[in-house]
Amino acid sequence: MKKLLYPIIIGLLAVVLTACGSNDEADKKNDEKENKTTEKETAKATEEQQKQMEEMQKKLDKQKVDEKKTVAIVNDEKISGAEYNTVLSTTQTQMQQLGQDPTTKEGAKQIKEQTLNSLVGQKLLLQAADKKGYTASKAEIEKQLAEIKKPYESEEKFKEALKQAGLNSETLNAQIAENIPYTKYVEKEIKVEEATDEEIQKYYDQVAEQAKTSGQKVQKLEEMKPQIKKQLEQQKKQEKLVKHVEELQKNAKVDIKI
Repeated sequence: MKKLLYPIIIGLLAVVLTACGSNDEADKKNDEKENKTTEKETAKATEEQQKQMEEMQKKLDKQKVDEKKTVAIVNDEKISGAEYNTVLSTTQTQMQQLGQDPTTKEGAKQIKEQTLNSLVGQKLLLQAADKKGYTASKAEIEKQLAEIKKPYESEEKFKEALKQAGLNSETLNAQIAENIPYTKYVEKEIKVEEATDEEIQKYYDQVAEQAKTSGQKVQKLEEMKPQIKKQLEQQKKQEKLVKHVEELQKNAKVDIKI
């Protein structure tokens, strides 16, 4: 209200200087009071949000298992609770990003199934990679570790990021050592055909139609073609990988323990 009235009363300043001075002081106090109130409300809202996040994290943590517990055995190889908890956290985050609640009864069941399926599939692929003789050399592990460290300004910040992710140097190196043979196996053994011009055109038409409906500008096909081609081929590889895991599972002995 004070800001709206200010242009109207400015001509009266000479007549009511003292009064206005008093009013300004009162207004100043009111503004300070309003600011304090706003700060309190903001602090309260932040505190409430923090409380909700902590409550949610408690619910998410309840879905974890004992790190030393065996959650599954795949062809006589054990999958530990520590491995389960790592993948579980990722699955929980993905579900939240999709706007779903992972703490509901149905959500918890879905997350458990996805986590176990992911771990079993990964173990089967690692076993297949080992049978084919794919390995990770010390130089390859060090190279990939250096790539991971690149975004961090210092070793201390990198270690802090590891800690927040629930990892340490030993577990990270172990994951890298597994990831390299896995990647080699998928690249060499899971072959897919290149995306055709017809497939690229069909995908582009769908994207263009969606953009048109939402009023967004669409890039030309020539500009988007490399990106679309890569995306379609990744999709093909993912679909073929799922089928490949299903085939591996037919001849595997899988014992779920949780």
